[in-house]
Amino acid sequence: MLTYLGKRLVYTIPIVIGVSVVCFALVHIAPGDPLVSVLPPDASEQLKQQMMRAYGFDRPYYEQFLLWCWRALHGDLGTSIATGRAVSSEVLRAVKNTLLLSVVATFIGFFFGLLFGFVAGYFRNSPVDKIASILSVIGVSVPHYWLGMVLVIVFSVQLNWLPPTGAGPGGSSDWQPDWAHFRHLILPAVTMSVIPMGIVARTIRALVADILSQDFVPALRAKGLSELGIFGHVVKNAAPTALAVMGLQLGYLLGGSILIETVFSWPGTGFLLNAAIFQRDLPLLQGTILVLALFFVLLNLIVDVIQTAIDPRIQRS
Repeated sequence: MLTYLGKRLVYTIPIVIGVSVVCFALVHIAPGDPLVSVLPPDASEQLKQQMMRAYGFDRPYYEQFLLWCWRALHGDLGTSIATGRAVSSEVLRAVKNTLLLSVVATFIGFFFGLLFGFVAGYFRNSPVDKIASILSVIGVSVPHYWLGMVLVIVFSVQLNWLPPTGAGPGGSSDWQPDWAHFRHLILPAVTMSVIPMGIVARTIRALVADILSQDFVPALRAKGLSELGIFGHVVKNAAPTALAVMGLQLGYLLGGSILIETVFSWPGTGFLLNAAIFQRDLPLLQGTILVLALFFVLLNLIVDVIQTAIDPRIQRS
């Protein structure tokens, strides 16, 4: 197991390097002047050159990239052009909010996705299977930003049950574990959970149906094993694939929350990315993308290790 973990860590190194190169390149090839948000329209050429030197934009791209990587290794992601604050502190505060939202949405989506998937897989071609399949298709097909706006109209505007925006009362950006802040979490978490719920439900349904059709299931019943015992074997065989799907979906939630966080004004990485894009804040944009990409790589590594611990055949293959 330690050998396998060491190999996976070694394989992760070129992935991290590739992610850093792509992140740096994509941000710099985008059109626009990165200093437009801090310079007045009538700024002199001398002032522009001073600002370019201050942020290192006058250097060749390879020097900028190497310097950025060296500082990132020491926890320094630069300074935001728009706010003048350290990018690392801005990203850290936003990451905590996004992690909270993603974990809650993941729990909701995976719980109902597993429930619908197992029920549909066990009762194939029944009305229960059809209802679960319809719900999963709707979950995958409905645009989540549109669903978020609908939920705001229904539960915030018409019923006045839940707050529409922010992470806490008064537009607070610091979430606290109390009911007043939890109410702000419900609508964005439910909205984000719909797509992973549909994907997990469809995947688990097909997986359970395939497992139940294999020869060992009738053999277990012939030996007198109870249905609960058979269910345990189904869960054990379905767990590696289910974990892989769940890990990918959690990674997508971390990186793809920009629309949801914009709709609900949730102060996470998606909201931060949206602001950085419109303000052309290159250090903030680079730092946020890099942190999210590293989270995704780390999450895949953790899922691989857990899969191997559950099913040693993955390690041997």
